[in-house]
Amino acid sequence: MHKQVTSSLLRRSFLLSRGSTNGRTPSSLRGAGASLLTTTTIIPLQQPQPQHQPYTHQHVQTRHYSSHSPMGLPPTTPRKKVTLSKLQSMYKKGEKITMITAHDFPSAHVAEHAGMDMVLVGDSLAMVALGMEDTSEVLVEEMLLHCRSVARATTRAFTVGDMPMGSYEISPQQALSTAIRFIKEGRMSAVKLEGGAEMAPTIRAITTAGIPVLAHIGLTPQRQNALGGFRVQGKSKESAKRLLRDALAVQEAGAFAMVVEAVPQEVASFITGLLKVPTIGIGAGNGTSGQVLVQADMTGNFPPGRFLPKFVKKYGDVWGEALKAIESYRDEVKGGSYPAEEHTYPMPKEEVEAFVGDVRRLMSANASETEGEKDA
Repeated sequence: MHKQVTSSLLRRSFLLSRGSTNGRTPSSLRGAGASLLTTTTIIPLQQPQPQHQPYTHQHVQTRHYSSHSPMGLPPTTPRKKVTLSKLQSMYKKGEKITMITAHDFPSAHVAEHAGMDMVLVGDSLAMVALGMEDTSEVLVEEMLLHCRSVARATTRAFTVGDMPMGSYEISPQQALSTAIRFIKEGRMSAVKLEGGAEMAPTIRAITTAGIPVLAHIGLTPQRQNALGGFRVQGKSKESAKRLLRDALAVQEAGAFAMVVEAVPQEVASFITGLLKVPTIGIGAGNGTSGQVLVQADMTGNFPPGRFLPKFVKKYGDVWGEALKAIESYRDEVKGGSYPAEEHTYPMPKEEVEAFVGDVRRLMSANASETEGEKDA
């Protein structure tokens, strides 16, 4: 545990590092500063104009005067844009479709570089990005903001925006209006909505308008209260039959694919074999046409002890690496070893000496003037 960092604590740390003056700038130095401002001509720095060069894997863009640097090299293996036709071709060939969630530019950027076929801006960002209790809290405007961030990084992956609870259930017209916003404002390639046979008219309305729809059946998190919590679906004969009816209904309504969540592997595999569109499994075994995971879960973005569903495999430890890096940064700043000389911008020695000399002469002159005023 550590003390709450307050403005007074920060000020005390600063004064200790400076070693004097009780936090007040000496009058002589204040006077010197005023004199400098009145006698020094300020010449604006001319920033170098960026060179518009082709963005290829051999070219590294650099920017020396800003912390907002370019994103580095593009993916090492160039690939064509993933389209609906490409996804359908992969499905027919039996090639597994890879899908992952992203909620901002960095998470989408790494997904793009990793070669994901599809990137989902899932409403799970309510928890992993916005700290909400569940997905029911997130608003359309919040989803659209994150969609735009993801769209800026995904030039090849097929992007899907998750329509949040309350934005499509009232009527097909409401759903179509929301879907249009996800395409126009969110810059997504498709939308996703939860529900089976009961959502078929809604899916049909959206797809008829020319907007691709990714359906979502099985465990539908937005409806967790009606389902009695996050429970596996399709575990009984009747439940499995309902799941099949849902799958056939959303396919008939025009969904280009469907997420199948928290369903026994045998049921998911059997249903996949009966369909003419891909299934994207999450907690549904490896018999589906592809897989999707929440990126923050599978990369380990949170501290140990956070609950993860059974189906999540943790492929990394982003939390541990980030914590170690930030702690090292903290220690080096406290110890004074960062920034080192290589992290600073050089200035000619003669310019430094001339600058310091001018300031000292002004300070001395101001001090003498102050003493004269006191004597008078």
